[in-house]
Formats: sequence, structure tokens, C-alpha cells
Amino acid sequence: MDHTGPPGPALGPLGLFTVLLGASLPLIDFSVVNVALPSIDHDLAAGPALLELVVAGYGLSYAVLLVLGGRLGDLFGRRRLFLAGMAAFGLTSLACGLAPGAWTLVGARVAQGAAAALMLPQVLATIHSSTAGPRRARALSLYGATVGLSMMVGQILGGVLVAADLAGSGWRAVFLVNVPVTVAGLFLALRTVPETRSERPAPVDVPGTLLLGVALLTLLAPLTEGRAAGWPLWTWIALAVFPVAVWAFWRVELRADRAERTPLVPPSLLGLVPLRRGLVLILPLSMGFGGFVFVIAVALQQGLGLGAVVSGLALAPMAVAFFAASLAGPRLVRRWGTRVVTAGGLVQALGIGLLALTVWRAWPDLSVWLLLPGMAVAGLGQGLQLPVLFRVVLSEVPPERAGVGSGVMVTTQQSALALGVATLGSLFLGLAASVGSGTALTVTLLVQLALVLLTAALSLRLPRTVG
Repeated sequence: MDHTGPPGPALGPLGLFTVLLGASLPLIDFSVVNVALPSIDHDLAAGPALLELVVAGYGLSYAVLLVLGGRLGDLFGRRRLFLAGMAAFGLTSLACGLAPGAWTLVGARVAQGAAAALMLPQVLATIHSSTAGPRRARALSLYGATVGLSMMVGQILGGVLVAADLAGSGWRAVFLVNVPVTVAGLFLALRTVPETRSERPAPVDVPGTLLLGVALLTLLAPLTEGRAAGWPLWTWIALAVFPVAVWAFWRVELRADRAERTPLVPPSLLGLVPLRRGLVLILPLSMGFGGFVFVIAVALQQGLGLGAVVSGLALAPMAVAFFAASLAGPRLVRRWGTRVVTAGGLVQALGIGLLALTVWRAWPDLSVWLLLPGMAVAGLGQGLQLPVLFRVVLSEVPPERAGVGSGVMVTTQQSALALGVATLGSLFLGLAASVGSGTALTVTLLVQLALVLLTAALSLRLPRTVG
């Protein structure tokens, strides 16, 4: 069925800029703390376990509540939820920046993740329901560029702000900078973002929401906190509960769908072939990327003793190449279809392979300049994949389900990013303690290389054309 017909209210260029600004904030804050963690530890005497909670608490609440945020946008209006989420994000960022202690910062980060979960699903849902045809393709490509760039820019920005120590604020500036940005975003959104909502809004699926939350928490919490906490009993209990929670969630959603109620994640939505196959690719791609940006920050700062600015700038070639590839994506897709994703996977694999070889040969005399070729090639490959996959996933989702479709996709991506930090991060830190940071980084890059090759192979199953 074709769902690309004329939308309702149109999203103009300034409105698109505004929602993309809103999309960038949560993603920047996912990675901005990576280079600030040493400063936070020094200032608040946080320790490894609490530092992991500063990162994981945000990611957990963000991932758990994303689908619910998409459903609420369908129900109450996406512009309204976007405004509420952005306002809450600004306030919670202020709370993070003013936090007097480590536990206060963890609590503020959890609240910040919840605010992000209200705001981010509305971005894709608004694009999907207020654009069509080539305008939608361009908007989704820009969204994909925003997603990849934000995580890399977050690390660069974090390094610059920590080093600048504005008015003696140190690490606090990485959160306080969000406040004026959200104020400007609210002002623009009130004037440029159209209100859209589902024509047939459904009530919130409370059992499905609770079970999805339990499933994500029992997977992500032990994987993100287990290593730092020494793998206590609760982590193993949680991991044992995870498959039971997934099974219970699926049964509840299936029963609701068959009873013609509207579940949180309709199984019929997962019956859409482009959505299902696209989500399968987003998992390994985002796992590798999430782990990569975390491990690079730790390896360069702790392993080589580089400063926050230098370690952040190491990602600059990747960011530039990613952005260029994202902009070229729509034109390439018109000619080559989804085989662009396959080509992108192979190019990214080449880049990651170059990085692994460079680290293996040059450590401990590694420099940002030596990393530049591999970073640029890897960024080019990733930029050919992520924006196209977003288009594939949403290509057959009807406008009235734009919120839940966006929520499912972003939840998959966010959960995979958190899994990447947990798994690749734990692998690197565990190996670094025994064989050194150089060998640990090489091995971690080779694991990511395997994930990239898996993505390239799976991409052959995508539909050849995309709307």
C-alpha cells in the first residue's frame, strides 16, 4: 500500500531545521559526557560505578520511554509533545549542570533521558506526516545526517567545553550549554512546526508499556553496570528475566492486536517487510557505532593521555565524511536503490580495517593525523548507510502510525547504541587491564569490523527500491 500521499500541514525549511535541532540535542548528550567523565570524577569523586550510571542512567530512561513518547505524540499532538519534551530537556540539563553531587547528577541524567524520549520520536513522526515525495527523502537524509553527526559533534563539543572551562564551569558547561539552545528551539517551534496527530489516536497500552520497560531494563541495566559493579547476583537475575519479559510482552501485544485494540508495538507493524529488515540492520550498525565513540574517547584519553579537545577532534574527519555522504544519499538511492547500503557497509569495513591496522602498527605513537584516513573512510561508509536505512524502515508506515513507527525505530537504535557502549566498552576495558590499551583497541575494532560486515551481508535482503 502506498503511504506517501499528500500530507496535512506542511513542514517548511525553518520548521525542519527546528525539529532537527531538537533531534540533535538528545543525541549530542548521549556522547558529550564521554570526554567529560574524568573531570566529573575529579570534581565529584564519583568513582567508576557512578560514572557508568551517569552515562547509563540517561540511556536507560531514554530507551525505555521512546515508544511511549511516540504513542503520546500520536494521541495528544506531536508539536505539543515536542515542545513539552524540549522544555523538560532544558530544565533537566540545568539540573545536571548545577548538580552538587554524583548521585544528584545521576538522577538529573535519568530525568534528562525521559525528557529526550518525549521529544525525539516527534521529530521523525512530524517529518513523516507533514512531508511527501522528494521533500520527505531529503528530510530523512538530513535527519540521518543529524543523528550520526550529533554523536560525533557531541564528543568534539564536550572536549572543547571542558578545556575552555567557561567561567570556571568545567564539565558543567556540557550540560548548561543546552539551556539557551532549548529556549531558542522553543521560540522557533512555536512559530514554524505544524501540529500533527493520528487521525485515529489510541489510548496508551499500559501493560505493553510496563512489559517493554521491564524487558529493556533487564537487558540494558546489567550489561551497562555489571562490569563496574563486579557482576553481582542482581545482574544475573535480570538477564534471566529478560527473555521471559520479552515473551510476555509479545504475547500481550499479539493478544491486543487480535482483539482489535491498539498495542504499544502492533505486531502487524512489524509485518511490514522494509521496517522489519531495516530494524535488523540498525541493530549491529548502531551497536558498533555506540561502542566505537565511547572506546575511542577512553583509549585516547586514558591510554595515550591525550586531552579532551584532541580526543574529541579525532572524530572530526569521520563527521565531515559522514555529512557529505548523507547529503549525496538521495541522489545515489535514486540510481542504485538500497544497494547503496551494501556499498556503504563495505566502505565502512575498509575504514575500520584501516583504523585497526593503524592502531596495531603505531601504538603508543598514535596521533590524530595517523587516524585521519581510517576515520574519513569509515565515516563515508556509515553516511551511506544510516540515512537510507531510516527511509527504508519508515517507507511503508502509514501516517497515522508515524509516532509508533518512529518510536520503534529510535528505540531500536538507542538500545543498540547503549548495548554497544556496554559490550564493546566492557571488552575494551577488560582487555586494557590485562594486555594494554593498544591491543585492547585493536581487538575492539576487529569486533566492530565483524559487525559492519554482518550489516553489509544483511543489507542484501532489503527491498531494492525505497520510497
